[in-house]
Amino acid sequence: MIETICFNNVLPNVFVGSPPEGGPTDVWEKELSFKKGCSYLIEAASGRGKSSFCSFLYGLRSDYQGRIELLDRDGNALGSTEKDRCEIRKSALALMFQEHRLFPELTALENVMLKNQLTGYFTEGQVRQMLCTLGLQEKLDTPCAKLSLGQQQRVAFVRMLAQPADFFLLDEPISHLDAGNAEIMSAILRQRQHQDGAGVIATSIGNRLPYDYDTIIRL
Repeated sequence: MIETICFNNVLPNVFVGSPPEGGPTDVWEKELSFKKGCSYLIEAASGRGKSSFCSFLYGLRSDYQGRIELLDRDGNALGSTEKDRCEIRKSALALMFQEHRLFPELTALENVMLKNQLTGYFTEGQVRQMLCTLGLQEKLDTPCAKLSLGQQQRVAFVRMLAQPADFFLLDEPISHLDAGNAEIMSAILRQRQHQDGAGVIATSIGNRLPYDYDTIIRL
């Protein structure tokens, strides 16, 4: 569905007339494109608009100037209506939120399966296996409110994968992980990217996901 994501002179409204501190940016007020099948790292300091970037791209916010376009293989723009954007978020654009956004009263397994019931992408056995691969075999039936931040981060990662996607967007995906779990997460994502031919866009403010990035972009 989505072949290219284009940022055309995008600038958050909060930065109009008051640019972010920290020097030049490769994103704001620039012509920038992300290609399906490629991997990108967005590196940023705090206060540079990293979370805004993710929300704009995913279609959760529109408080910016400029234009963001999701283009198909023929160069046609997608997502012209909110209904279309909802369908894109379900079938073509997957996001791992920085703040996880899990249901605290649901277990680790239930949080993933709740989304999977909407997409039908995995079997329950596949979900269990991925959670176990990420070291959560003893936490499958534990409410997420009782999980550590690192454990919640791993649940959020598996939930992100529970859908078809042309692009995976990960907002600070390993901020609470040790090196070992970061490598496991990277391996799972690499396999899925290869399987789907998807694009990967990861953000970082210092603790970057270990990955073979095609392009590193300074926010």
